[in-house]
Amino acid sequence: MPHKRNPVLSENLSGLARLVRSYALASMEDVALWHERDISHSSVERVIAPDATILLDFMLSRFTGVMKNLLVYPERMIANLNMTRGLIFSQMVLLKFIEKGMSREDSYAIVQKSAMKSWNEELDFKRLLLEDKQVMSCLSGEDIENVFRLENFLGHIDFIFDRVFGGEDENA
Repeated sequence: MPHKRNPVLSENLSGLARLVRSYALASMEDVALWHERDISHSSVERVIAPDATILLDFMLSRFTGVMKNLLVYPERMIANLNMTRGLIFSQMVLLKFIEKGMSREDSYAIVQKSAMKSWNEELDFKRLLLEDKQVMSCLSGEDIENVFRLENFLGHIDFIFDRVFGGEDENA
């Protein structure tokens, strides 16, 4: 697909990940007979140990290149999220109802009613909730506004990035 960048590199990494996972299966099958060492173990280990480490080195190098050249389009990401007309917040609305003391089953039915109407009729989910008397009898307009904030999904982003990319280890 010419409109994509690095599709071959990414697809290759995805395929090679399957191979690495298969090595894990082979090594786990060796565990069953640890107390009875024979050459069936060593034949597997002689192949998967060097192959897996060489393959992982190659994959990490390729992935580093893909990430180094990664282009991110925040405006396009927001446009894609907005295509849902707010449905990405349906779980948060459900949880807000539960937080207010409503049962999960009742909450689900109320949220699903508006969500399905939004989906089927291509209407704004938040507006449907704000116009629903049953919703507004339990939640305030401020509750709904607070639920429909992208920041709710980004609250731990710094912690996650620090943990993944080498920030201080709080458990060390």
